[in-house]
Amino acid sequence: MKQILFMLAIMCAMAMNAQQDFFAPPANSPVIGKDGSVTFKVKAPGADTVRLIIDTRLDTLMQRQGDGTWQLRLRDLEPDLYMYHYIIDGMKVLDNENAHVLRDVKNVMNTFVLDPNGDCPMAVHDVPHGDVQAVWYDSPNLGAKRRMMIYLPPGYEQSHQRYPVFYLLHGSGGDETVWLEQGRAAQVLDNLIASGAATPMIVVMPNGNVDEKAAPGMGPEGNVQPTFAHKNWMDGTFEQSFNDIMTWVDNNYRTRANKRYRAIAGLSMGGYHSLYISANQPDDFAYVGLFSAAINRMDQGKSTIYNDLEAKLVTQFKQRPKLYWIGIGKDDFLYKDNVKFRELLDKNRLRYTYHESTAGHEWANWRDYLVIFTQSLFK
Repeated sequence: MKQILFMLAIMCAMAMNAQQDFFAPPANSPVIGKDGSVTFKVKAPGADTVRLIIDTRLDTLMQRQGDGTWQLRLRDLEPDLYMYHYIIDGMKVLDNENAHVLRDVKNVMNTFVLDPNGDCPMAVHDVPHGDVQAVWYDSPNLGAKRRMMIYLPPGYEQSHQRYPVFYLLHGSGGDETVWLEQGRAAQVLDNLIASGAATPMIVVMPNGNVDEKAAPGMGPEGNVQPTFAHKNWMDGTFEQSFNDIMTWVDNNYRTRANKRYRAIAGLSMGGYHSLYISANQPDDFAYVGLFSAAINRMDQGKSTIYNDLEAKLVTQFKQRPKLYWIGIGKDDFLYKDNVKFRELLDKNRLRYTYHESTAGHEWANWRDYLVIFTQSLFK
């Protein structure tokens, strides 16, 4: 009897703790002021140093307060999505007052969106919203069913019209979810379409890692650990299988299935894939975007996909793509590769649009490139 009463007491205590967690006060970190300031606060009474890390954009010491907390107020952040964490005496610590987190490969960080004036394209606004679908498609070239994400513009389900298609590719370490999570692609498209700045379009976000069927935890492999490098990531396999994606999309959605209404773009590895897919398939894409593209990073000699690039580009540009857009940050480690690529285009008098931004190889740039590029599509 005593044992039963003891177990009941333990169960009651567990239930009370669960209720206490469930009914805990709402998280209030970071605090975003109406003036656009952002205040961070973390309790670490025994710490010697506490640093705040925001993406690759900020690494600064926080200030000790008398109540055992450390605080920092920032006033000059631009409207955007931010990822951050703390370093307390050399150890990475997440903000346990903020339930919003994202994964960047294996790195997990807290997030917040700064939108003080209500005009940040990465924020959720009171506009018509598109539909995001996770779908599985057949890839005969890879011998597998694979997962990709599809953004359908507002009104797609209620209409009978056909839409242009934008294929948006991720970088190394990413997967089919990353342009939606860190890239905020759905919010960007919703806001630009609502304002009339972008044409309503279908956006296809496939998984560019041909050795996995889906993002970690979303496929039959289970909770595999995310990794930066993948097998067959730059050996032509993805490029050679890309028509499987296009065929499935055209067969399952109301697309305008011709070059005039088809675009492709990607960041880093995805820019590299976009470059070679479009060069080898000049009849398929009128719009090409290279965002910090990993040009000339292929496994040499692995595939004819990469042979005779200069001649392929000349053929591609003879067909007059409506837009060939190159964006790169001046501090990007791929900057020199992009300079050499532009010199190749210039030598052959191939016309392109060039956008140079500040900073380096980071999401702050790629989100901006997405905003800029999509406004020029299908006009």
